[in-house]
Amino acid sequence: MVGSVNADLTFGVDALPGAGQTVLASALSVTPGGKGGNQAVAAARAGAVVQLVAALGTDAAAEDLRAHLRANSVGTDGVTAVPGPSGTAAIVVDGTAENFIVVAPGANAHLSLSSPAVRDVVAAAEVVLISLEIPVDTALTAARVGRAAGATVVLNASPTPDDVAALAEVVDVVVVNETEAEGWFDGDRPRVPQVIVTRGGRGATYFGPDRLDVPAPAVEAVDTTGAGDVFAGVLAAHWPRGVEFALPRACAAGALATLVHGAGDCAPYSEAVEDVLEAS
Repeated sequence: MVGSVNADLTFGVDALPGAGQTVLASALSVTPGGKGGNQAVAAARAGAVVQLVAALGTDAAAEDLRAHLRANSVGTDGVTAVPGPSGTAAIVVDGTAENFIVVAPGANAHLSLSSPAVRDVVAAAEVVLISLEIPVDTALTAARVGRAAGATVVLNASPTPDDVAALAEVVDVVVVNETEAEGWFDGDRPRVPQVIVTRGGRGATYFGPDRLDVPAPAVEAVDTTGAGDVFAGVLAAHWPRGVEFALPRACAAGALATLVHGAGDCAPYSEAVEDVLEAS
């Protein structure tokens, strides 16, 4: 896994504020987050052996974030420290589980693969999952290192990069939501070998040699924050067994993640995912 780690400040509100509007929060929590960290925890809980490449700051939050990763069996050989604050995200969640997120990158903006030891962590992986709350140049380097070592390179292309073409040349699988998907298609044809489009409560669609539509289990969501990260992490964990195996588990895990408040600890364990699939 290559991506960001953040401290998430989550505000619960009755309704999301409009432009210029001030609303009072009914709840506030501070939890681990960041796309890279969330995906790494999700993959580890799905049963994969996971190493994370990320950057933390030198503030008090860094030790808490590192401890959270280790407590969830995420390897931190590729987690480096850079002077200054760790990444921070402000997340506002309303009563219907919808949210908006503002991220201050902090240390994530300085993540680099300049260290041979960090590059070795990437090169040792069977699947390299990259997310984009980090510099695009770092994501490109990670993809090239993974490709050169024979890994499958999976890109969670969120937020949408300015230079889609450069990334399209070096990744095998792109995971995007419906809003982000447009830049990854030329008409009806994917710009990379395989694209997976997540559709929220409607599941996900795989575009590759064939098309595969997988529904999501019906749930009463309380917080959708982090569900996409859980989807991507579980997908990567199971990818070596094929898309027909991985995609239903990713959809089920993403749905279960919406039953838990917050992003950093919402990933289900593999037993819960299998139970949902058996019941469907």
